[in-house]
Amino acid sequence: MKVLVAKPGLDGHDRGAKVVAYALRDAGVEVVYSGLKRTPEEIVAEAIQEDVDVIGLSVLSGAHVPLTRRVLEGLRAQGAGEIRLVVGGTIPPRDVDALLALGVSRVFPMGTPLPEIVKFFQEVTP
Repeated sequence: MKVLVAKPGLDGHDRGAKVVAYALRDAGVEVVYSGLKRTPEEIVAEAIQEDVDVIGLSVLSGAHVPLTRRVLEGLRAQGAGEIRLVVGGTIPPRDVDALLALGVSRVFPMGTPLPEIVKFFQEVTP
């Protein structure tokens, strides 16, 4: 299992993304961290280059739906639609169904316990 943890858009906070990345790494998951302020196109390109199984978007800016849509469209356009996408951060409950309808595999709203996140990745098969 290889995961790209990515921070799309102008969101400049990455503490939560790094905490999740370290927890996954400590659980034996190979993790690549994209850094801050990446465009959806950069995230798609890095996911393909790194040959990841899952992209984990961390979004605190409120732009989670349009950013997620652009990442998913980019993956499909590049023939990489098999890469799963999960989204975490400040995701209001009213937006969870919209994200799942776009094709997101799982949504982790702020406050999701780390063991629950790690368990999801341990159960997902590449």
